[in-house]
Amino acid sequence: MVGSPCIIPRMSEYDVEHPHGMHVVHDGPQQAPPLLLIHGSGASGASWSPVVHALAAHHHVIRVDLPGCGQSPPALSYDVPAQADRVAALLDDLDLRPVTVVGHSSGGYLATALAEQRPDLVRSLALVSTGPSPDALLPQPVLLRVLLAPPLGPLLWWRRSDAMIRRGISATCARPVDIPSDLVADLRAITYRAMRTVLRRNTAYITERSVPERLAALDVPVLVIFGAADPRWEPSSAHQYDALPTARVELLPGVGHIPMLEAPETTSKLLLGFTATAADTPPVIPHA
Repeated sequence: MVGSPCIIPRMSEYDVEHPHGMHVVHDGPQQAPPLLLIHGSGASGASWSPVVHALAAHHHVIRVDLPGCGQSPPALSYDVPAQADRVAALLDDLDLRPVTVVGHSSGGYLATALAEQRPDLVRSLALVSTGPSPDALLPQPVLLRVLLAPPLGPLLWWRRSDAMIRRGISATCARPVDIPSDLVADLRAITYRAMRTVLRRNTAYITERSVPERLAALDVPVLVIFGAADPRWEPSSAHQYDALPTARVELLPGVGHIPMLEAPETTSKLLLGFTATAADTPPVIPHA
């Protein structure tokens, strides 16, 4: 059951262009507990739109467009640790700590790296559809394989229509979804080269060490949300996180890779319940 604190009226959304190379959107009262939402590869903060209203009733919600995605300019490096450094600098400038960090898909790698590099900034982690290790990756939907691999990928990338982008998103879902128009527009922004680079860097991060291995070194509460019908990652791989004493794993029946779009109400309730129970947990402390 979601925690009982009284609901704070939602503040109007406002945008901030930030010098660390990330477009930032804030929702909810600034004095509420901070909740950072990090999108997956090539997406944007708009991917969280269906759950923002519910989350912002209890939290100061911060959504970022990672470099090269959405309304953020490209970066020189897309290495996961470098991306985490940028987010840490953003949180430092906003004077927000400790925060609950929620990452979708590869956004969970960045969230994990942030906790590794700056444990003082992170109170708890929620990983949504975050594949734990390379061996959990399934053969990708045909449309995504065509768009992301040569020789056709570079030729088709700039010819992607809105309808094609919507089909690509739908191919990762297990049920019909309403896809926000601003998400479609944002997905058009990332270049083919940047997208390929991001995917390679993400793979390198989990090849070096799996996400559960990395989290095992941190004393941080973890919520794992995984669709039981995820077509991108083997759903049973979510149980790799069971080895973590601080982790709770939630498998959502009939849900694919994007629970925020496919089951926004359930996803919101799980996140709010998690933040409520983690509220009295002290931030992670680096091991000596």
